[in-house]
This record gives sequence, C-alpha cells and structure tokens, in this order.
Amino acid sequence: MKKIIGFVSVLFVMALFVATYANAAEYIGAKKCKACHMKQFKSWSETSMAKSFDNLKAGVMVAEKKKAGLEDKDYTTDPKCLKCHTTGYGKGGFVSMEKTPDLAGVQCEMCHGAGSEYSALMKKDKNFKLADAKAQGLIIPSEDEKGCMSCHGGDSPFVEKVDAKYKFDFKDRLKKTHEHFPLKQQH
Repeated sequence: MKKIIGFVSVLFVMALFVATYANAAEYIGAKKCKACHMKQFKSWSETSMAKSFDNLKAGVMVAEKKKAGLEDKDYTTDPKCLKCHTTGYGKGGFVSMEKTPDLAGVQCEMCHGAGSEYSALMKKDKNFKLADAKAQGLIIPSEDEKGCMSCHGGDSPFVEKVDAKYKFDFKDRLKKTHEHFPLKQQH
C-alpha cells in the first residue's frame, strides 16, 4: 500500500510539473520583436541594456569592476551575473552563447515577459485588447517596478554606495530604456 501511495504521489508531482511548465510562454528574442516594433528596437539597441552581456567580458568596464570589488575576468558563464545580463536566464531563456546567443543582453522580454504567447496574439489580431495581451503574459513595466528591482536591487555589486551613477530611479530609467513611440493601433 505504501508503494502505491508513493507511486501515485510521484505521478501527481510529475503531472503538476508538466501542467505548470508545458504551456509556459517561451522567450523569442528581440529580433522577433523588431519585426513589428522597429523604432523601439533601434532605440533600445543604443542602450546599455542591449550591450549588457559584453560588460561581463574580461577587459571591459575594468575600472567599474575594480571599484565594485570585482576582478577583471570573464563573467560570461557566471550564473550570478547571467540572471541580470541576459534574457530569461534560469527561466527557460538564455542558456549559453553556444545554445542561445539571441538571448544575450537585456532584451524586450526581460521587462515585458516571455513573448511567445502575447506575440502570437498580436500577430493574429493587430487590434488586440491590451487586457488580452496581459492575460497572455505581457508585462507593462511602468505598472510595476519589481521586475527592474530584481536586477537593480540588493544583489548587484553596482549600487549607489559604489558610485552615485548607479542610483536607480525607476521613472528616469523607464525613459532611458527605449523611446516610447505611439503604437499604430489603440489597445
């Protein structure tokens, strides 16, 4: 009887895992977002977020690393760094430069959520309702700063104590992430 209960428990946990993750949205990368949001893509491409993965390389940002108490070495495989310098690391997104190079850097989906579900809705119906896109996983960063703070909060070695330029101002940073061009359709 104990074996049967144990077996049923294992099956239940497996079913719960599959139900939770089988239909989870996938990360699609900024290049796919670019197809419909070219102006935003170009604006974002010029930001430090777009280039953030390169900061993990040895020989880049050497003075800043030293000031933060870090060695000048290659951090491009360090999980503590990848969670904030790539898109979707540890959540089904970036794995490595060999496997998922299109998800290096802080891209659209780090702020807007994994895009496979809501982008499919947007392609299907250009006049989609914003509430429907949100139900499909779209995040509007201006509505909640928790997403930003997961990287710009306590775990980062680059904080205001190290240098005043690292002070994180949510509203100011939203403006600097990319220009917010009016969309063609009302949602």
